[in-house]
Amino acid sequence: MPFEGIVSVLKPPGLTSSDVVVDIRRIFGEKRVGHTGTLDPAAAGVLPICIGRATRLFDHLVDKEKEYITEIRFGKATDTEDAYGAVVESADCDITEDRLLEVLPEFLGEQQQVPPIYSSISVNGVKLYKLARSGKLTEPVEQRKRTITVHAIELIEKTAKNSFLVKVRCSKGTYVRTLCRDIGKRLGVPAYMPFLLRTSSGSFTIENTLTIAELKALKTEGEAALASVLTPIDKAVENIPEIRLDALGAREKRLIVNGASIPFDGAEKNRPHRLYIDGIFMGLALLDAGGLHISVYLGPEHNNTKE
Repeated sequence: MPFEGIVSVLKPPGLTSSDVVVDIRRIFGEKRVGHTGTLDPAAAGVLPICIGRATRLFDHLVDKEKEYITEIRFGKATDTEDAYGAVVESADCDITEDRLLEVLPEFLGEQQQVPPIYSSISVNGVKLYKLARSGKLTEPVEQRKRTITVHAIELIEKTAKNSFLVKVRCSKGTYVRTLCRDIGKRLGVPAYMPFLLRTSSGSFTIENTLTIAELKALKTEGEAALASVLTPIDKAVENIPEIRLDALGAREKRLIVNGASIPFDGAEKNRPHRLYIDGIFMGLALLDAGGLHISVYLGPEHNNTKE
């Protein structure tokens, strides 16, 4: 049976997000597989994986809030900004909970962030981490700064001298290790991120994740067991408003299912909507000056519809 939907994987430290995609391809026997937001190899946590036609929803799933629990350690900085890099700066310090609590609110809201040199962002077609490994890049590239939003940041607890657990809820594209670096700069001391756990990505939370080992065990139980852990495509985007058309004529139904527009005035223009026809999920639709049309077809497979 063909599989399609989203499976929420608990990525362990040490694996890349691409490694997880390869494992999912093997387990589900499906070539069309992709993740919805990279987790660094050193990080662990929630990694939603799209399978089958769910990969068509990438743009609508990747742009979601993420939540993390991270450890900030003050007194040292590394070239990778995490525990895997070489120490490039050290300083004696004694950061207290009160000092940290004073500055955390300054990192709330929309802000500019300069990504770390060890990242997959490209400059002139070359990944930054490749330039860093070759020694051609030693400082963050100001020109690659991006706008991010930190929606919430709170201190969980002090774990040791100069080490703290912090919860962060932020927009896509946020480098939490860089946030740790910048908090250290604000306090006037070097800092890095020894630990990162993503606890949620959009509607997917860590409580409902599955390990690769658990998925392999389900495979031995049969296809039905594997299919049971997939989130249906429309449920994965249930934050998107819906349109239900339950009284379309045969001609209008044929037109919209085959990619044409039909007259409609019951939705906000130029905003994606989940479209249901006679109770069946057909995909994502847009209303524009030409009418309502399906922009991402995810309905029943048929011979007259182009994928």
